[in-house]
Amino acid sequence: MSFLKNIFAKKDESIKSYSDFWNWFQNNEKIFFNIVKESKNIEKDFFDKLSHKLEELKDGYFYLTGMYDDNTVELIFTADSNIKNIVFVEELIEHAPKIIGWKFTALKPALDIENLGINMGEYKFNSDNLSFYSNDYTDYPDEIDITVIHDDLTEENKDQIGNGIYIFLDNYLGELDFVNNIDNLQVISKNEAKKELIPITKLKDFLIWRQKEFIEKYDGVRYNTEEDEYSILEAELKNGNNLIAVVNANLINWDSKASHPWIAVITFKFNGHNNNGMPNENDYKRLNEIEENILQQLLDKEGYLYIGRQTANSEREIYFACKDFRKPSKVLFSIEEKYGNDFEVEYDIYKDKYWQSFERFIPK
Repeated sequence: MSFLKNIFAKKDESIKSYSDFWNWFQNNEKIFFNIVKESKNIEKDFFDKLSHKLEELKDGYFYLTGMYDDNTVELIFTADSNIKNIVFVEELIEHAPKIIGWKFTALKPALDIENLGINMGEYKFNSDNLSFYSNDYTDYPDEIDITVIHDDLTEENKDQIGNGIYIFLDNYLGELDFVNNIDNLQVISKNEAKKELIPITKLKDFLIWRQKEFIEKYDGVRYNTEEDEYSILEAELKNGNNLIAVVNANLINWDSKASHPWIAVITFKFNGHNNNGMPNENDYKRLNEIEENILQQLLDKEGYLYIGRQTANSEREIYFACKDFRKPSKVLFSIEEKYGNDFEVEYDIYKDKYWQSFERFIPK
């Protein structure tokens, strides 16, 4: 597979749904098939046209293409490990029609390590020069923290080697398993290793074992927030602005945090310059209405726990801990689309199995 490209291009025709995109693709698939098979002008005659259409659906699609066999082109759509875009890649492929001569794949699949070798400049990444070990922490027993060692890593090439290792693991484990099964990853040289090195070929089996343990431990864990108590935290920042946080006091001390490892944060920026960083009356009312809208969609009984919110420095952040990242990705994207004219809206979804990013709300 080759030709990884970020889809970002100007609009030249209206594509408003997955069906619109696939109808357009079907009308052009024979031309695209021949372009890929002959490996002629793929960038200009296939990718550029593809990008014009997909950008109208959503930014953040990436893709690879090549011949799956003599008579079939494979087109892999990928989020390039951006968690909040994975669900949109999956949905695009779910709507794909059956087209003779084409194989459509959502997210980069896992590859057999015997057939996997990546070259980046003068460096190689394969089973001969990569190894790993696991880091264990008493306070975070379910954290899957992996250290990967490359034989040729030095302080000078650390960034380049690190990038190559991420690409290698993305292909070796598969895009979805890489995101789901590794919580933290660090890259070091051989002389920095503090444990016995394990061949990288054993990483898949190790992760399967750890993930099985995790699922068995937290299977069926639920949380009902209806009777929880909320704490109000107030502070004055160094710049003189106020900070007000509303936090679920019961939930923040829960002993099963790891069952909801995905953190969703949505941020609304408003003009609070003349109000010590706080929203005016109209913005305050509007922000509360939007928050209630989100709460009606992300329910605790479905695995989306409302941790609370923080307002300071002309921003309001709303926090959820989630069992899965797919529905929050869609909900927060729709909120961004709906209210983007009222406020500057940003959102992020990341893994934080022990909610360490919220320890600032726990009284010392």
